[in-house]
Amino acid sequence: MTNLLQRDAVVGPDGTIEVPVPELAPGQRVRVTVELALAGPSGRAIDVLAQASGHRLFKTASEVDAYIRAEREAWDR
Repeated sequence: MTNLLQRDAVVGPDGTIEVPVPELAPGQRVRVTVELALAGPSGRAIDVLAQASGHRLFKTASEVDAYIRAEREAWDR
């Protein structure tokens, strides 16, 4: 049997969490760690941005540099 079992659970109104794990034997000692599930997207920032509507304005650093250069030139006019 693996050392790690994962289950999703919902916290009850009194703050208790019930996690049924039928493959464990009664009286068996376990260690429980609670990890809060995030409601929003998780992962690398670049992956989150890629999934956003409209995506990214620039795909490369050189595109960003060209945009900034054009903006600065427009200030001088």
